[in-house]
Amino acid sequence: MLYIVPTPIGNLADFTFRAVEVLKQADLILAEDTRTSSVLLNHYGIHKPLSPYHQHNEHKIVDHLAEQLENGKVIALLTDAGTPGISDPAFLLVRACVRKGIRVECLPGATAFVPALVNSGLPINRFCFEGFLPLKKGRHTMFTKLVQEERTIVLYESPMRLVKTLAECIQWFGPDRPCSVSRELTKKFEETVRGTLQEVHDHFAAKGVKGELVLVIGGKEED
Repeated sequence: MLYIVPTPIGNLADFTFRAVEVLKQADLILAEDTRTSSVLLNHYGIHKPLSPYHQHNEHKIVDHLAEQLENGKVIALLTDAGTPGISDPAFLLVRACVRKGIRVECLPGATAFVPALVNSGLPINRFCFEGFLPLKKGRHTMFTKLVQEERTIVLYESPMRLVKTLAECIQWFGPDRPCSVSRELTKKFEETVRGTLQEVHDHFAAKGVKGELVLVIGGKEED
């Protein structure tokens, strides 16, 4: 049995009773960063074997983990924040389990782009989530596709690259395209800045950027 367990994106209170129960019953907990996950686990009095599972080792150990699951182990997969598989490792292990007929269960829980999307004030009946844009190769191609996108666009971005990305968005979508940037969701200094791409760019260019970020951009108006 493999459990996919979402973790709080900031506030440790955003954790479900069921998630705590599942982790206490697991034989092994996989964590993107064991140091980060240890803070959460200790907070809830969970003391189970902990093993790293991240983008640098998942290809090497996925078969071994699938074998342990086949032999009856109950394994829970965590990420540093949010739902595993959403811009974080999970796909390879889930796919291996599906192929081998191993039961997989994903618990409901925190995902950063959902509150950011709802908070944006932009249409949310239809949207596309692209996660982090390619840093170099494929970036131009991605913007070429997104400029024709009529649904609301949701992106993740780092504080170091936000202003640069907003400037690129202005070039591709125009300065008047509506957007929203949410940062530090569920944390003490949570903030959502709304306006045109130009206004939001100028805000963060002058103020500086800190924290985890979600960028939401209005889609192209239908012809």
